[in-house]
This record gives sequence, C-alpha cells and structure tokens, in this order.
Amino acid sequence: MAGARPPRTVTARAARAVVAVLAVLLAGAACSDERDPPIPRPWPTATALTWQWQLTGEPDVTVDADVFALDGFTATVDAVDRLRARGKRVVCHVEAGVLRTSRPDAGRFPPQVLGEPTGRPDEWWVDVRQWGVLEPILTDRFRLCRGKGFHAVAPYGVDGYAYDPGLPLTFDDQIVFNRRLAKLARSLGLSPGLVNDIDQVAALEPDFDFAVNEECFVAAECDRLLPFVAADKPVFHVEYDADTSEFCPTTRALGFASVHKSRELGVWRAPCLF
Repeated sequence: MAGARPPRTVTARAARAVVAVLAVLLAGAACSDERDPPIPRPWPTATALTWQWQLTGEPDVTVDADVFALDGFTATVDAVDRLRARGKRVVCHVEAGVLRTSRPDAGRFPPQVLGEPTGRPDEWWVDVRQWGVLEPILTDRFRLCRGKGFHAVAPYGVDGYAYDPGLPLTFDDQIVFNRRLAKLARSLGLSPGLVNDIDQVAALEPDFDFAVNEECFVAAECDRLLPFVAADKPVFHVEYDADTSEFCPTTRALGFASVHKSRELGVWRAPCLF
C-alpha cells in the first residue's frame, strides 16, 4: 500500500517464500546454460525498429513490433520463446534502484537499504551505494532474465539521485551503480539498456547498448539522448500525454523508435510509423 513502509521483520512464512523464489531463480540460471546465447549483435539503429513496452496483463506476442520490453517476473518462458522464434528481440524490465514490495523477492531487501517512497504505489527508493547487499539480489534477478531467454535487460529506477530518495545519493554514486549494472548484465550475457537517467546519458552511453526513455518530448529534452544515436545505438521512447501527431515528427527525425502508450503499459500502443 502506498505510503506504508515495508515490514521490518521477516516471518517464517516470508522466509519460506524467499527460499522458493531463490529456487526458481537458480533454476532459471541453470537452464540459461542450455539455451542459445541470448544476445544477437549488433543492435539495429532505432530508425529500423518498432517496439512494444508491456508490463501489465498477459504479454501479447502477436503485436507487430521488432522489440518487446516485458516484465521480468511475470513474463513466461513460453512467451519469450515465441517471440524469439519470430526473430524478435526481448528486453527484460526489472527494478534495480527501486523496490516494489509486491515482488516475490522483496523480503531479501533489508530495511537499511530502503529510502523514501518514489510516489508510485508499492515502490521505494533503494540505497544504490550498498552494492555488497544489492549485488546478489540483482544478480539473481538478471539470472532470471537470462533463464527465461531474454536478450537484454533494462534496469529500472536508476536515477534516484536526481529525485528526493530520502538517501544522500550523489551524481557519482549513481554513475558507479549504473556502470556496475551494465557490467553485471554483460557478465551474464545480457545486453544492458539505460532507462531514463537523462542527466547522465553522455557519461553512460559507452556502458550501455540502448536507451529507454519516458516522455522526453513533453519534457523538451529529447536532444539529450543524441549521444546514443550518434553511437548508432537505438533509443526506445514512449510518450503518455502527447499524441503521435505531436511528437512523432520530432522523435522520428532524431532517429528514435517512438510509441504512444497509456501509463499502465498494457497491450495498447500507437507507434510512430516510418
């Protein structure tokens, strides 16, 4: 529930749940060794791509898109396999710098790494400076992505320093954490993507293979994503409150793969056409 802090103690029931989650994660990691290498390289430029970002509801694998960004916890192996069989690229959306207390592994996050609520339901900022605590949790999350056959990972909540997280995070703290995420992803054979964090795009572009951005048109800051375009790396962009007739001419000219979505990120989409 938004506004209520997560439980500060771990019950026996919660502990059993964590053990069950770990079993699933480790099973996913094991099966990843038996799957084909997940990264098809190189990424095409965004002007040659269309994309779908679906985080709620059962993934619709029939959508006419080249790239699918799906929730790493709820997307099934079958859905990912069906997309891979059609030659689609599949990106795993997982929280990294924030905690959603409804996630099955939420009990692994100790109270001392939690900051303030992000303003979204069920979501809290995480102290990204505590890498020793977070690394094994995030490693298992990335292994889950790999085990399900995702090609890439898009860690979410990686710009807490720019907000009011209730933690003394600095620009440099965020840079270090985000680079660690990219390195971790690559160590597991996943292509890393930078989600938002637009103030650090220029510094982090060399570390990431693509960018995911929300509402740069409304914020009048799409030009700040051009380091990815200049490096021939795709920018996957979404607007919620602007119509395609407003932003598509601008973002397509910049070379982005752009789409109009509702904020719940369900199936519906209106892509910018070539």
